[in-house]
Amino acid sequence: MMPAADDRPRSSVDEPPELGLLFHRLNNQLGIILANAELLEAKSSDDMSRARAAQVVASVLDAMTTAREIRLRSRTSGV
Repeated sequence: MMPAADDRPRSSVDEPPELGLLFHRLNNQLGIILANAELLEAKSSDDMSRARAAQVVASVLDAMTTAREIRLRSRTSGV
């Protein structure tokens, strides 16, 4: 049973619980994509597939960094 929104721990006093949940879900989804891309990169038998998987890995890491920066900015701006 999932706790009510009011019962969930807040990651920051200034951050609305919905925003924290949104970033948590986004990072979970990006983590799944990252894990699969890294697996694909490791198991690829040809250079083209490895290169494409490496691009996905780099893009997901960039997206995770961007999400982290947005979250930090939202905390300091009081959004």
